[in-house]
Amino acid sequence: VQLQASGGGLVQAGGSLRLSCAASGSRFSINIMGWYRQAPGSQRELVATITTSGITNYADSVKGRFTISVDAAKSTVYLQMNSLKPEDTAVYYCLARHRDVSDYDTDYWGQGTLVTVSS
Repeated sequence: VQLQASGGGLVQAGGSLRLSCAASGSRFSINIMGWYRQAPGSQRELVATITTSGITNYADSVKGRFTISVDAAKSTVYLQMNSLKPEDTAVYYCLARHRDVSDYDTDYWGQGTLVTVSS
C-alpha cells in the first residue's frame, strides 16, 4: 500500500485546511484509515481514524473542530480541520491499517504533510 498525502500549509489561527490522502496498491486489506501528527520534540499522536464501516475516533483535542471522512471509490481519506490553533502545528501523517481477526495491526504510513498555524 502506498499513501500520498497533500493539503498542508500555513494558515492563521481560526482558519481551515483540508488534508487528503490517496491510497494505491493492495488496498483490499485495509480496514482503517486515519491521521496522526507529530509536533517538534513530541511523539506521534492520534488525530482521527475511520473504519471501512464509517466508525470514527478522534483525539479529544480535535473533537468538534476536525472531521475525518473517506471516499471509498477514490480510496482517499480526508481530514477537514476548522478553527485551527497554533498547537495544531505539526507534521500530519496519513495511516492505512489492516487489522486482522486477532486485532493485530499492520500499518502503512504516508510521507507526512506540514501544517503550520500562526497566532
